[in-house]
Amino acid sequence: MLPVDKPYRWTSADVIRKIKYAAIRHFGKKNLKVGHAGTLDPLATGILLVCIGPATRRAEELQRSPKEYIAGVSFGATTPSYDLEKEIDCEYPLDGVSGEALRAVLPGFVGEQDQIAPLFSAKSVDGVRAYETARRLLKEARREGRSFDPGDVLQSSRITVYDLELLSWHDTLVQPFHDDGRGRIRVASVEDRRLPTAMIRVACSKGTYIRALARDLGEALGSGAFLSSLRRTKNGGFGIEDAVSLEEVLSALSARPAAGSPPAGILA
Repeated sequence: MLPVDKPYRWTSADVIRKIKYAAIRHFGKKNLKVGHAGTLDPLATGILLVCIGPATRRAEELQRSPKEYIAGVSFGATTPSYDLEKEIDCEYPLDGVSGEALRAVLPGFVGEQDQIAPLFSAKSVDGVRAYETARRLLKEARREGRSFDPGDVLQSSRITVYDLELLSWHDTLVQPFHDDGRGRIRVASVEDRRLPTAMIRVACSKGTYIRALARDLGEALGSGAFLSSLRRTKNGGFGIEDAVSLEEVLSALSARPAAGSPPAGILA
């Protein structure tokens, strides 16, 4: 079980493919199972629990565990994906948007609630991934000059937000991640816009979409909002202080173990 700090602009599948290839070579097992316990969006970083071999049997159990995130929510605009994978499509007034106003509405988002997932997500709808439907609908809508409502496609799910805390408020967008440029997922440019941004700690249940929470917080303040950054800091009993980098994992797997001996370092 490896709590990997997923790189920015990498998909969870990208990480699993990279580790699986290295693990197969390391252990000399062609049919080695490698999976993860809970997807992270491409523009998120933080704990991705990678399960190797027999540990994959615990993946479903670990997915049910509570999770914690540090989320950057930017106000005054929206994107179709509710994050920066897609360009800004609408801008909104910022009257009434402030750190004090946000702090006042946060308690209303704590507890059990129904949440509509982002249409650009891996959620399955009638056996089809929602993002596949989203791409088709967005293309059709743009061709016809109209918008579409994700609520027409996705039904709400019951989730629980255990705690919400406003950590800081900035008058402009703050990008907390170092982008090494290696990820294959593009990021929309927002450098020319004034976007006040809140950093929020979120403790929540399985199935909670922080992008959807950002959308709902914008609506609660009479504006628009999207998720500008996300870092998973707790999952499956692991904290971000336990996480190892992808480079560390690949380095450990690149060493060929002696016959009958366990792998060294983080894999021991």
